[in-house]
Amino acid sequence: MPIYEQFIGRHRDQFATLEDLQKNYRVSYPDTFNFAYDVLDVLAARTPDKLAMLWVSNEGEERRFTFDDMSRLSNKAANFFTSRGIGKGDYVMLVLKRGYEFWYCMMGLHKIGAVAVQATHLLTSKDYVYRMNAGRIKMIVLTGDGDCTDHVDEALDQYETLESRCVTRGKKAAGWIDFDVEFEKQSDSWTRPVGEADTRVTDPMIMSFSSGTTGYPKMVVHDFSYPLGHLMTGVFWHRVEDGGLHFTISDTGWLKSLWGKMYGQWLGESAVFTYDFEKFHAVDILEKIAQYKVTTFCAPPTMYRFMIKEDFSPYDLSSLRHCCTAGEALNPEVYNQWLRNTGHKIFEGFGQTETTLVCSTLYPWMQPRLGSMGLAAPGYKVVVCDEKGDEVLSGITGEICIRTDGYDAGKPLGLFRQYYRDQDATDRAWHDGLYHTGDTAYRDEMGFLWYVGRVDDVIKSSGYRIGPFEVESTLMEHEAVLECAVTGVPDPERGFAVKATIVLCKGFVGTPELTKELQNYVKKTTAPYKYPRIIEYVDELPKTISGKIRRVEIRERDSK
Repeated sequence: MPIYEQFIGRHRDQFATLEDLQKNYRVSYPDTFNFAYDVLDVLAARTPDKLAMLWVSNEGEERRFTFDDMSRLSNKAANFFTSRGIGKGDYVMLVLKRGYEFWYCMMGLHKIGAVAVQATHLLTSKDYVYRMNAGRIKMIVLTGDGDCTDHVDEALDQYETLESRCVTRGKKAAGWIDFDVEFEKQSDSWTRPVGEADTRVTDPMIMSFSSGTTGYPKMVVHDFSYPLGHLMTGVFWHRVEDGGLHFTISDTGWLKSLWGKMYGQWLGESAVFTYDFEKFHAVDILEKIAQYKVTTFCAPPTMYRFMIKEDFSPYDLSSLRHCCTAGEALNPEVYNQWLRNTGHKIFEGFGQTETTLVCSTLYPWMQPRLGSMGLAAPGYKVVVCDEKGDEVLSGITGEICIRTDGYDAGKPLGLFRQYYRDQDATDRAWHDGLYHTGDTAYRDEMGFLWYVGRVDDVIKSSGYRIGPFEVESTLMEHEAVLECAVTGVPDPERGFAVKATIVLCKGFVGTPELTKELQNYVKKTTAPYKYPRIIEYVDELPKTISGKIRRVEIRERDSK
């Protein structure tokens, strides 16, 4: 019996229809549920030799970790952290890129009830100052290659709560604890605490920084029930296979790594494939899928977009069973090209740092509707609301909201608990029984949701409300367009005019003739009033360190 059955009471394939799943999906768990003890350690005892993770370095080095390995290593990590004064409720920042240390450090922190804080290695000293002080960070564990330790040390006199700096692999800078040496000294035995020292599902477990597309990133706190929210992500949406190999492309600095590299996959007893690459190359990823016989795959649309430009003929992708995407809206052209090259549809999902999987197309009961986000995932009550919080009719664009009343736990399983140390931000996003996602969509007559854009990204032009996604999707179908961002530019007659900022594919030049061709292409493909009256060609689009397009930066530049 797969371990996830003890939480939902049935095998995934015992749900006969989508309606059955939506009506009868329930998750049961004890008040002391802790993923490290109740999933990882149970798997280690039950199937100690089963593969938990296959890790491959940028240079091709391979390391295989069984569930027993991960359990023992997490015990050593728990002993290491406690030996350095870390206890229940302390905040520890992990900057470990795609290093295998991340997995057992996470599990070790879970075991002692400390709060794991994910962060990317792309941070500068200014970023560290904000995150360290706002997050009350007590310890940092960091991969020592590159300039990461230098960036931390540049602002050493500005940290208010930092007590310990630990570095693994790479250079061992002065003042830093050698994690590798100290870790090896630790015992691999650990006893679960009892009483008040044990964790409760309402205790904070992880904290992640939001993408920060419009300002300082918010600090999103999830509790110990959060991994169970990913039953829907890994078991039902990713469709991981018992004994399979799942590959989600994500840096451990982002919450997406927890969507696709840990909780839902291990609940489905699938191994995770972790490729510790330095720089994304489409050919490299296709090679790894073929070489290591990846069975289920998830990547953001941007990476699919680069992969479909390649020749697929050298790669045997027959091991693939299921493909997914999330992180931004999926363009139809990417979907069609991937299907043509691999024979697999891409199943889209929608969620945020604050949630688990909120909307999706759930295989096998439903097939993707090209361009649609799908239906609400079981466990979430998703509505589309106007500015007053009232639900709108089908076909009308509104904000995607999640109803939070009527749950025994006070919220849906997988929804965040709060923005850390920012009650005002929590109250602005979550009030009157609704969590406001800040994303807009409309619902069709079949109940499917269709993404429009962020609330701030919707363009109001000549009385029309124009979502950037539809225009971007149309432009992306043109062979000249590699990437694009659609925004509104102040216009004295229309209020705002539609503008497209475009990165061209190799071999194309941004001439007036091409501009006219692209404008006409949009006019013929979608409603004519949506066409970009202004087109600007750039070498690259402004993005966050997580790779999301910062349309706000384009708008700010154009308003000057």
